[in-house]
Amino acid sequence: MAEYEACILGLRLAIDMNAQELLVIGDSDLSVYQVLGEWATKNTKILQYLHYVQELIKRFTKIEFKHVPRIQNEFTDALATLSSMIQHPDKNFIDPIPIGIHKQPAYCAHVEKEIDGNPWFHDIKEYLKNGGYPEHTTHTQKRTLRRLASHFFQSRGNLYRMTPDLHLLMRRCQGGV
Repeated sequence: MAEYEACILGLRLAIDMNAQELLVIGDSDLSVYQVLGEWATKNTKILQYLHYVQELIKRFTKIEFKHVPRIQNEFTDALATLSSMIQHPDKNFIDPIPIGIHKQPAYCAHVEKEIDGNPWFHDIKEYLKNGGYPEHTTHTQKRTLRRLASHFFQSRGNLYRMTPDLHLLMRRCQGGV
């Protein structure tokens, strides 16, 4: 629904600006392909959004919808979520949201220590180093630890988190942090 609400808001803004041609780029393959008519939905909540988007589309002389994978479009996904949270009754616009982009890595220094005195990533580092589990770990906790550890790797004592495409490093957690 957040994707549809963001799309509707954008379409209404484009209509208010008298745009005749529009390229809509979305990272939700579900909503893009539903709007294009390639996929169907029976969800009554989504159908209302879909019908409204289809009515708005009729106001443009040319409109194209393009799907971009979410991994390549995280910024748009965050904006869509923000858009769905903004209350805009009887308005076709909202005030712009100032957004800053930081070009430096995010360190894990803001995470508080656990009750046992170790940082949150201690068990992950130990699992990657030794392949063992902490004492008194339940089956569910072991499965969760394996799943979490699959997103990290260790090099020279530092723990690195991988992005879903397994190519770029997102965060670096140093040993003592």
